[in-house]
Amino acid sequence: MGQADLDDNAAGIPSWSHGLISLWAVLFVVWMVANSTVATVVVLLGAAITLPIAWILAASGGTWNRIRWTPDGLLHFSLYGATFLVELVKANIAMMRYVYAPRIDIKPGIVKVRTRLKSPIGRLALANTIALTPGSLVMELRGDTLFIHLLDIDGIDADATTDAIVRPFERHLEHVFG
Repeated sequence: MGQADLDDNAAGIPSWSHGLISLWAVLFVVWMVANSTVATVVVLLGAAITLPIAWILAASGGTWNRIRWTPDGLLHFSLYGATFLVELVKANIAMMRYVYAPRIDIKPGIVKVRTRLKSPIGRLALANTIALTPGSLVMELRGDTLFIHLLDIDGIDADATTDAIVRPFERHLEHVFG
């Protein structure tokens, strides 16, 4: 273990261990959701499988080491999840209007949106979040710019689109990913 691997704390805890905890938590939650049961054998097997995977990936470095698992970060991660669910419901209702309309009047197009997020994983999380909401798809992520395909861009300007699509998620992701 080299000096670069050590945190600047007195205990000498490797800096990648913070990434280990966050990555293991994500992998374990995915395991539990995929198995949809809290049976003891599933929980133990999930821990036994996900911990070594997280250990290897976190020790190799990367973006997982930069996630902020502070009380503020956890609060904003929860708020991000709630915001995502609200936006998902709103997008699905909008899609139902298109599907059940007697005449579908859409004007699809691509808008260029800038994000304030600095970290690559934060931008990736934002792009994936936008792509998961019906009626939108991130076509390209280049630096701080997202190119988003929207089902209907009639009467939309770039500033309004940025405020409507990106900002609700961005303010929470900034606290989690920086």
